[in-house]
Amino acid sequence: MSLSELIAGVEDHEKRLIVFNAGDDAAADLRQQFSDRNVAVTAEETVSGRPGEFVTLSDEDGVIAAASLEQFTDRLTRNDRPIGVEQSPYRPILDELDETMFTSWSIGQMMAATREIEDRAFRVGRGSLHAGFQTVSTLAGELDRYEQLGDGAVDVHAYAAPDEEPPETDNFTLHIERATEIEESWFVVFDGGGDDGQKCALLAEERAPREFYGFWTYDADTVDWILEHLRSTYGYVEQ
Repeated sequence: MSLSELIAGVEDHEKRLIVFNAGDDAAADLRQQFSDRNVAVTAEETVSGRPGEFVTLSDEDGVIAAASLEQFTDRLTRNDRPIGVEQSPYRPILDELDETMFTSWSIGQMMAATREIEDRAFRVGRGSLHAGFQTVSTLAGELDRYEQLGDGAVDVHAYAAPDEEPPETDNFTLHIERATEIEESWFVVFDGGGDDGQKCALLAEERAPREFYGFWTYDADTVDWILEHLRSTYGYVEQ
C-alpha cells in the first residue's frame, strides 16, 4: 500500500456529526467550522428533547463518540485536543476525528499543522522525525530550521525529489528520491520518542496546484505504518 492509497482509505470513510436539540443554526455553525473536513453535519431532535443539546459522531458501524454541545464547542473555541475524563458519560469527539480527511488545505494551513508536529518533536527532544518536502527547492527554504531540529537527540530525516542540486546537510539525513509519491506528498511524522502518546503525523497529497488533501493522526498504529513504509521504501540514502 502506498501513501496515496492510505489517504484514499481514510477518505472513503466519511463520518457524520449530528447536532441534537439545538436547531439548524447550531448545525450550520458547525458545518462551517468543518467545511474543510470529510464530515457531514446534520441537525436532529430527540422525541422528548432530552438529555438537552448534544452531538454524536457516527461512521458506517454506528455511533463512535458523543459529547454535550457545550463541551464540544468549548473545546473547539479553545482550539486544543480534548483530554478524556474517565468519569464523563461522553467520549471526546475530536479525538475520534484525528483521522478525518481535510480537503483543499492551503499552504498556510499545512504549515501550521507541520509546525505543531515539528515543535512536539523539539519539545520531546528524542525519537525520530520524518518530513517530506516534495522537492529539493522547497526543502532549501526550510534548511536552517531542519538543521536546528537535527542539532540534538532527535533523528531527523528529510525526503525530496531532485529539482535542483541537493544542499549540504550536517544535522539531518537527506533522502533524494525520484518517486511520484515523494513529489506529490507532504508529510511530517514523529515517532514519539518511545512514548505512543506523543506519536503524530500529517499526511497529504497535492491534487490541485498548492491545494492539499489528507489527514492528521495521533493513532500510534497509523504513525508506525507510515514510518515503516518510509523506512522500507526509501531507506537508501543517496550520497
